[in-house]
Amino acid sequence: MRDSLDVTDVTTALSTALDAVGGDIAYRLCGTGAALHQGVPLPVGDIDILLSGRDDVDRFASALTAFPCLYKASWLADTSQYFTRFSVGGVDFELSTLERHAVSDAMECVGSGPWQHYVLVSCGAHEVPVVRLELRLASELLRDRPDRYGPILDHLSTYGFDADLLRRALAAHDIPARHRRLVRERLP
Repeated sequence: MRDSLDVTDVTTALSTALDAVGGDIAYRLCGTGAALHQGVPLPVGDIDILLSGRDDVDRFASALTAFPCLYKASWLADTSQYFTRFSVGGVDFELSTLERHAVSDAMECVGSGPWQHYVLVSCGAHEVPVVRLELRLASELLRDRPDRYGPILDHLSTYGFDADLLRRALAAHDIPARHRRLVRERLP
């Protein structure tokens, strides 16, 4: 894995993997790669692909057998996910499910949120479904990573956001009051 990927690294690896997979598996690009692909300048260490079920992870992984497998598909009980990792052109490419129940539709990788709230971003010959920044912001606030949530706040402040979706995302994660205040100050 490289220290930090730029948009060209992400685009090249993602396009290469999607060329191998074809177009018949539903997925979402999430994590910092999703934010970078939407124009947010963030450090990105890998590409995170969310799939809806274990069979989809296995099918996607099967299409990547020409690339080195760094972590064989397996169940990770501590994170409630079925997970595998490949190296695609030297970029860590992670495939997973997140198998926890969620009542909210405003979580980045759990429940219906990533499947309902996404944008399509061009990536080579592909239109990639990318999880919306409002959901990513809530994940970064929850993790208390100012180097990640700061640039997302800047981007949303400049380009706009769905205030209702952001409110629901903050509530779904039970974001601490100090971070809620920060969001209100930065995104009036």
